Amino acid sequence: MAVNLSKIKIILQTLRDRYPVVKTQLEHETPFQLLIATILSAQCTDNQVNKVSKTLFLAYPDPKALALAPLNRIKKIIYSTGFYNNKAKNIKACAQVLMNEYEGIVPDEMDKLVKLPGVGRKTANVVLSAVFCHKTIVVDTHVLRISNRLGLTDKKDPVKVEYELMEIIPEKHWNDLSLQLIYFGREICDAKKPLCPECPLLKICPSGKKSR
Repeated sequence: MAVNLSKIKIILQTLRDRYPVVKTQLEHETPFQLLIATILSAQCTDNQVNKVSKTLFLAYPDPKALALAPLNRIKKIIYSTGFYNNKAKNIKACAQVLMNEYEGIVPDEMDKLVKLPGVGRKTANVVLSAVFCHKTIVVDTHVLRISNRLGLTDKKDPVKVEYELMEIIPEKHWNDLSLQLIYFGREICDAKKPLCPECPLLKICPSGKKSR
């Protein structure tokens, strides 16, 4: 879909002014820990993941330790993140693959990352951006929702949205834009109760205009 370039410039400038410095809110000390924390963050808040990962990484700080960890112990630690059975199996299996195939080192290539248990494009893009400084666009629920509301895309599939945004957003803005939209979604553009009257993008937002 065609998007006005001046509109994109307004969005980028507004978000940059509001959130000049952005970084992932998932606490980590190594690429491996960010990878595991991002897997755990599926349908869970970053704050809750940070509480859980502190305990998890204290006990199992690296791929070798997590690969050898008892599955039931992992489940108990991560229980509060939701979907703990699948998440526990995935992060243990992920650690095992890293040890068996990559000598415990997190790969820095998309095609290798997405083959790891529990890792999709969103998780891979988070790691590639935050750890390896690759230019990526992370499409989480906030980015998906706000991109649609602002009229940047009309797609619902995260992968299609990722590629559409890459076509219309200058590459130098990709990493920051993903995080800025996440911040914006938490502060202003809530899924159920968006604060449209307080939104600095209200004038150019098709969805916001309808809600007034």
